[in-house]
Amino acid sequence: MTLKTHPQAHQLIEREDHYLATAARINYFDLVIDHAHDAVLTDVDGNEYLDLLASASAINVGHTNAKVVKAIQDQAAKLIHYTPAYFHHQPEQQLAERLAKLAPGDDNEVAFGNSGSDANDAIIKFARAYTGRQYIVSYMDAYHGSTYGSMTLSGVSLNMDRKMGPLLPGVVHVPYPDMYRTLPNETEHDVAQRYFAAFKAPFESYLPADEVACVLIEPIQGDGGIRKAPAEYMQLVYDFCHEHGILFAVDEVNQGMGRTGKMWSIERFQNIRPDLMSVGKSLASGLPLSAVIGRREVMESLGAPAHVFTTAANPICCAASLATLDVLEEEQLLHKSLTDGAYAQQRFLALQAKHPKIGQVRMYGLDGGIELVKDPVTKVADPEFASDVIYEAFRHGVVMITLKGNILRFQPPLVITRAQLDFAFNVLDDAMTAAENGQVQRPDGKIGW
Repeated sequence: MTLKTHPQAHQLIEREDHYLATAARINYFDLVIDHAHDAVLTDVDGNEYLDLLASASAINVGHTNAKVVKAIQDQAAKLIHYTPAYFHHQPEQQLAERLAKLAPGDDNEVAFGNSGSDANDAIIKFARAYTGRQYIVSYMDAYHGSTYGSMTLSGVSLNMDRKMGPLLPGVVHVPYPDMYRTLPNETEHDVAQRYFAAFKAPFESYLPADEVACVLIEPIQGDGGIRKAPAEYMQLVYDFCHEHGILFAVDEVNQGMGRTGKMWSIERFQNIRPDLMSVGKSLASGLPLSAVIGRREVMESLGAPAHVFTTAANPICCAASLATLDVLEEEQLLHKSLTDGAYAQQRFLALQAKHPKIGQVRMYGLDGGIELVKDPVTKVADPEFASDVIYEAFRHGVVMITLKGNILRFQPPLVITRAQLDFAFNVLDDAMTAAENGQVQRPDGKIGW
């Protein structure tokens, strides 16, 4: 495999660093993307890379999908924007109806925004308005966004809190279930019960249940490591919410839109209908569009202009979203995510048998978190090894990043081919071998979160 060189990229990045704030980008690689198609990126120096990130799960139907591109072009020639905050346009009307019908339940309404962050802010607004209560329960290791409300809900990075307090009042964090680092001889039932006891602890000591508006959870935690909560735990939390008049909300920004082989990751749990649901990222194939979808009664608890944005539900973004939904259906990408995800899981397990630093393989369709550890017995995270692996993979044409420092994030566009998957696993195999042998030379400084 040919090593990639980046002479033009280095020059462009050096100049950009003079103008772009450090807080605006997480440092990974010197990659300046020129164009992309399906699962392949091409940089300004002409190097090609296989994309295992899909722009943070925002390009589920693939880069520059022909149907999405045509929808964007056709709509741009017709109407670029007029704010739906005041008047109406058909792409917004069509998308609102379609999303309301696609979400769990049969009595939904939709409110649009520009980012998954403001969709999670909307959950706070509607939950507090509907219940008349102030407190919101969220999770440690969660990522819900970067606006003040959504970053308060998050619990994945100290730099999302540092120097910015006080944050939004009334938010309480509880631990998210970890099925990897369990106690000796624990079953999944034991883990569910232990974490549910931790969930209830605040309610038993300082948090009155009758003052809690909402519990917000990622059914599969994204930036926390692609971790799925046990079904029993999810049901216990859901039932607790119903018992105490607390709304149950889910964040589908990262894990929705077919990522896990279901349209929504909450559909991997039976008999759970969220009261509120946030959507973004792949909703419009990476264009700035988000939505909060909820029960009509909850969504009608606020009046205008409690949640309007000038550029929300932009006609081009809505047209792209409608085309994205068409592609997911017409190309059967949910089914493809399941079948190719099972294939990828077997390839990762084969790597695990060869490379003992792979502690756990978590796969839910084409959605994976691969835990890299110093030792499979102690399960101590190994972020240095993980950084070596992704840097070496990048040098040989595969773009992959880490979560929490030591977890490989596997979220390729759902259109990725089997041949491309095989190429990726061959590169990862070689990268792990190089990292194990101390043969990786990467730039100084932290890589990733």
